[in-house]
Amino acid sequence: MALLADDDLGRGREGTDPAPYRAAFATIDADPNQIFCVADRDGEIVGMQQITFIPGLSRKGAWRGMIEAVRVARHRRNEGIGGRMIEWAIAECRSRGCSLVQLTSDRTREEAHRFYDRLGFTASHVGYKMTL
Repeated sequence: MALLADDDLGRGREGTDPAPYRAAFATIDADPNQIFCVADRDGEIVGMQQITFIPGLSRKGAWRGMIEAVRVARHRRNEGIGGRMIEWAIAECRSRGCSLVQLTSDRTREEAHRFYDRLGFTASHVGYKMTL
């Protein structure tokens, strides 16, 4: 919860009640097409991400890996943690036969966009969301 709320955007949309996060984690943990992982440095959780494995019809029935909720603790940024996390996620997607890896990032997260650009991702699509 703390990592999700560790910036202006997250502070405005995340809560402090742990119950919905516990329920979400239980759902993720029970789904074989989901991985939630954390980065640990000397017993401190300093990063997190979620990977969803999505079967598809396009690209000849290709599987894709969707990386979400990538966070590195503010005081541990620029130490290479995020890059190692994404490299691990890409390797995990390859090992599961994914043909591509994708992610989304809020338009306001310009620093994150530069980070993903440096890692070789391209801003190839326009995304849309609808809050329900």
